[in-house]
Amino acid sequence: MIKLRFALSILLCLLPALPSVAIELDEATRTVRADAKGNQTTLSPEQVKRGKRLFNASCGQCHVGGLTKTNPNVGLDLEALSLATPSRDNVEALVNYMKDPTTYDGLESIAEIHPSIKSADIFPRMRSLSEEDLEAIAGHILIQPKISSEKWGGGKIYY
Repeated sequence: MIKLRFALSILLCLLPALPSVAIELDEATRTVRADAKGNQTTLSPEQVKRGKRLFNASCGQCHVGGLTKTNPNVGLDLEALSLATPSRDNVEALVNYMKDPTTYDGLESIAEIHPSIKSADIFPRMRSLSEEDLEAIAGHILIQPKISSEKWGGGKIYY
């Protein structure tokens, strides 16, 4: 047992040195809702990679695995996004939210406490994000349920 643990620890130390193998997502997986009208958009593989990187750098601290650390009752799963007011289950709506976030019921701005473009002076990570960056992040959020299924936004049960 000790030899097995030792071998595993050596292997884990070597993993960062191994080349990473990206999983190529098919077109259906990369296709998400573009707007509330039901139009769709297909993200390029580059947008998917960029969205993941930007999400992890800008949003991942509080939204690891699609959960919301500050409010575990509201995750980034499609059901929670669709039930928000306004609905946030499409690229356009998520981009609007990242520009000027509101409470789940949509009644109050939370820009002073939630990172956003509107509050980039308070949240430096938001300062350099372009419209294309926000769209890539939104795309990442929307394809995760297709990749991680119920784990995305599942909270403590999975993470």
